[in-house]
Amino acid sequence: MSWLSKLYQTYDQAAALDLPLSERVMPICHTPQNAHIKITLDDEGHFIRAEVLEKTQIVLPATEKSASRSSGEAPHPLADKLQYVAQEYLHFGGKKKAYFEGYKDQLDQWVNSSHSHPKALAVYRYIKKGQVISDLVKAGVCHLNSDGEFLTQWQGEAEAPLLFKVLPKAKGIIEQGDALVCWSVEIEGDKCPETWKDPSLQQAWIDFDINHSGDRALCLVTGEEHAVASNHPAKLRHTGDKAKLISSNDTSGYTYRGRFYDSQQAANISFEVTQKAHNALRWLIDQQGYRNGDQVIVAWAVSTKNIPQPLQDMDVWDGEDGWGEEDYSEVSTDNTEVSNQVKSSAVIESHAENLGADFAHLIKQKLRGYRSATTLKSDDSIVVMALDSATPGRMGVVYYRDFFPDEYLDHLEAWHNDVAWWQRASKDKRDAGKPPWYLCTPSAWSILQAVYGDIIKSNETLKKNLTERLLPCITEKRPIPLDIMRRAVQRAVNRSSFKQDEQWQWEQNLGVACALYRGYQVRQNGRKIAMALETDNCSRDYLYGRLLALAENVEQFALDKAGEKRMTNAGRLMQRFADRPFSTWRNIEMSLQPYWQRLQVSSGGFVHDRKQKLDEILNQFNSENFTQDKALSAEFLLGFHSQRLALLKKKTDTNSHQTDTVTPEE
Repeated sequence: MSWLSKLYQTYDQAAALDLPLSERVMPICHTPQNAHIKITLDDEGHFIRAEVLEKTQIVLPATEKSASRSSGEAPHPLADKLQYVAQEYLHFGGKKKAYFEGYKDQLDQWVNSSHSHPKALAVYRYIKKGQVISDLVKAGVCHLNSDGEFLTQWQGEAEAPLLFKVLPKAKGIIEQGDALVCWSVEIEGDKCPETWKDPSLQQAWIDFDINHSGDRALCLVTGEEHAVASNHPAKLRHTGDKAKLISSNDTSGYTYRGRFYDSQQAANISFEVTQKAHNALRWLIDQQGYRNGDQVIVAWAVSTKNIPQPLQDMDVWDGEDGWGEEDYSEVSTDNTEVSNQVKSSAVIESHAENLGADFAHLIKQKLRGYRSATTLKSDDSIVVMALDSATPGRMGVVYYRDFFPDEYLDHLEAWHNDVAWWQRASKDKRDAGKPPWYLCTPSAWSILQAVYGDIIKSNETLKKNLTERLLPCITEKRPIPLDIMRRAVQRAVNRSSFKQDEQWQWEQNLGVACALYRGYQVRQNGRKIAMALETDNCSRDYLYGRLLALAENVEQFALDKAGEKRMTNAGRLMQRFADRPFSTWRNIEMSLQPYWQRLQVSSGGFVHDRKQKLDEILNQFNSENFTQDKALSAEFLLGFHSQRLALLKKKTDTNSHQTDTVTPEE
């Protein structure tokens, strides 16, 4: 019952917030619904006008039974379908069962109680006249055929009426009786004629409903005796959501036979608690929930203070520290130019030494902003909850954790520090001004794509399972699952599976794979890995990765000079290189010879610089390790990616250097 208790406490905090009407938590004894027709009355219940509403969601009074109805008779107290509110529904050819009498009797009980309301009374007086549909036809809202019955299809060249556009269709057929009618009552001096926006009407219904609730019993959440709920709300994720978190429908099939005599023995929850808890959860999902198909993940502070979401992107790195596009600046053979380049490289390497610390500081500052701005107390409660439904009518809590604020924020900080790496910006982000490469933790969607590729777009089960497995890594500081890391690495290594115009997608996957491998090593082995090129790293796998990046850089430069658009040999052989590095490197090295010769004449400075770097890397190898042909670990991707980014230098002098820029197509 912990999640119910936390949501129950959250509701009272949310209800006290000063928010716009559209953002407030829904009052209890109400339910959200899409309205199609608005009928305006005067205070005596006389018809004034009617109109069709487009994409209008309202909050309407509801009973415990009607809020969770899926079939059968369960009228809402005020706003409902024509099937309920129109006495003459069957007279006009309605295809479904009419429920007017039940609707009228329920409304009669309300308006004749001590909790009556003038607007509800006006509606009651009007519906008793039995002319709802007649008035709607005269107003041009509903439409009849030549037999005086509801039209089910619009025929002819004229544009279909608005009601035919807003009602759902089943095999091209609409049922006008499914149109939900809401009421507006114009009373002199009243500034809120819409019944669904009137707080006094809402409170009148709440008072009536609570006083006519079920039997009193011990509530397992509050520990006090209150009116017990027999039905629990649905529509948590959207207005058409029929799945319930708590359901006791066991009149057939007998799922719980042999365990309980009735549902009250399993979960005795008061009407007020379940209403407030479900309304709070619905509000939290709308305000800050992460949606992944039917799966919803939400984190909140019970005090309703603003907190970062676990799957929220935390972009803290500004554009000045991003890497630009590939800038293959020619390096002159003049000693001055070579000296300048060495100095530039030294600056980059010096910056790299402090890069991890600088990034960690920015993350800490970002989260410190949440700590100070939200004034979270040390004993406040932060809840992370994930919901999913296996069937249309049943929903389950697939993840639930309760944290203290410092614990939660510390775990988020650890995630963004441990799994940070250089990521390739999408086209949208680059158009918004972000540099092509920027330092951050990959988003949940980027990880999903890097692990499973395009199949993730059509396979909801894979998407939800992977998200569910990543969530504890973020919120509880658990190690990254080995199979997830390996799959991302395998897809990044298999570069030839990406077409020439999809190389930007491969670059995104490469950044994610490096981030996951770094996070795996940090958490599983306690190993610290720099987020930039480590020139003093003499690991065989890391050095082989740097060699591959240099080979790709040289060949790509030569291909761009010649105007050729194809994948380099280094890229094409990347998978084979990872499996058999020594033998594959000999093939790649031999394939570079024609390019060295071609570039020597036109780009001697470039050739000199790249050969110098190549010799530096080869000299760091242990000769025995270099000649081994065993498969490389995922560390070679770190060396490859770091060296590749280090070669993307910014042009320092546009007057003295000619720049050839490679822009991967997106």
